[in-house]
Amino acid sequence: MRAVVQRVAHARVQVAGRTTGQIGPGLLVLVGCGQDDGPTDRDYLVNKIVGLRIFADADDRMNLSVADVGGSLLLVSQFTLYGDVRKGRRPAFTSALAPDPARAMFDEVVEAFRRTGIPVETGEFGADMDVEMLGKGPVTILIDSQRTF
Repeated sequence: MRAVVQRVAHARVQVAGRTTGQIGPGLLVLVGCGQDDGPTDRDYLVNKIVGLRIFADADDRMNLSVADVGGSLLLVSQFTLYGDVRKGRRPAFTSALAPDPARAMFDEVVEAFRRTGIPVETGEFGADMDVEMLGKGPVTILIDSQRTF
């Protein structure tokens, strides 16, 4: 499972002009599910993101988590995180999980984040989404549950 985590002042997802998720300060998390992913990958991703100390403390050091600052999460499914461009110029998505099992896994990820008590909003799985965000920092972290990077 892969994630791109961005610290934001605010973020919003719209589908056909309708807002499906919106947060104030917190994390925008783009999530991709791979063919080899399972519950261990989901738990690793959730625990890692919830515990990321990427918010400033009183000394302006990145030392606080999203929970510590009372932030929210906006989760957006994004299979293109598994785009492989090592050969040619057209991404290959052969490592991405197929749509139906990916939807089920993404739903499990959303529920796991909700169980942490942090407010969670989402995009709409499989939709053509417009994602807006105002990055804070900027701070962007890449996470791979298989630890390939």
